[in-house]
Amino acid sequence: MLEYFSSGQLPTVFPTFHAINVKPPSRHCLAFFGSCYRRRRRLSVTGSKEEEFEEHAKKAMTLPEETSNDNKLILYGLYKQATVGPITTTRPGMFNMRDRAKWDAWKAVEVKTKEDAMGDYITKAKQLLEEAAASA
Repeated sequence: MLEYFSSGQLPTVFPTFHAINVKPPSRHCLAFFGSCYRRRRRLSVTGSKEEEFEEHAKKAMTLPEETSNDNKLILYGLYKQATVGPITTTRPGMFNMRDRAKWDAWKAVEVKTKEDAMGDYITKAKQLLEEAAASA
């Protein structure tokens, strides 16, 4: 292998794995790194949607107090589904009405995927922000 580089030229044929005493990667290793590559690629495709989601989540914090509780609960459920995923806790007791309403809102969107929940959240936040701007 040194003879390739001592001449100062790049080799026309690169040495095989056996020439440098390295085993080729196993199929399990290739499968693992392939899944990492696909996951990274999928995240980079949805990265713009995630950025838009975070931007609208910040904007939704500026909604006026007059926004109805139903709309706030819809946003809450979609936000939790997009960030945490399906609900895993038990339903709060009937005397804890606030947490129970939030739990019900999250449970209502439990079947949505993360991407669908993000898209619905963005759409709903845009709608509420436009309504707030029109009424102001």
